[in-house]
Amino acid sequence: MARIAGVDIPKNKRGVISLTYIYGVGRSRAKEILATAKVDESTKVQDWTDDDISGIREAIGAFTIEGELRSETQLNIKRLMDIGCNRGIRHRAGLPLRGQRTKNNSRTRKGKRKTVANKKKA
Repeated sequence: MARIAGVDIPKNKRGVISLTYIYGVGRSRAKEILATAKVDESTKVQDWTDDDISGIREAIGAFTIEGELRSETQLNIKRLMDIGCNRGIRHRAGLPLRGQRTKNNSRTRKGKRKTVANKKKA
């Protein structure tokens, strides 16, 4: 396995796919990185030379990825919560942020259902 940006990327996959295992690198950015490093995107990771890997590490250095990107995202969310804007309040309450309805769905944000019992009749 090749280790790039602190992540073990799989060696039996194509270069474009394996680079997407790094947080902050998608398909288009992976293609851009490989083009900058002058590595063919269809070659598998196991066929990369040491020069290819060092070129890819250098090309990735231009982007914000992994831990730095995660902490930046968390700081942005914390800032929204601190200023008390609508998105921050929704983050704090664990509800969807972008206008989705919450009556029927949104189980991903709200978590498992909490059953509320009805009142007993006298």
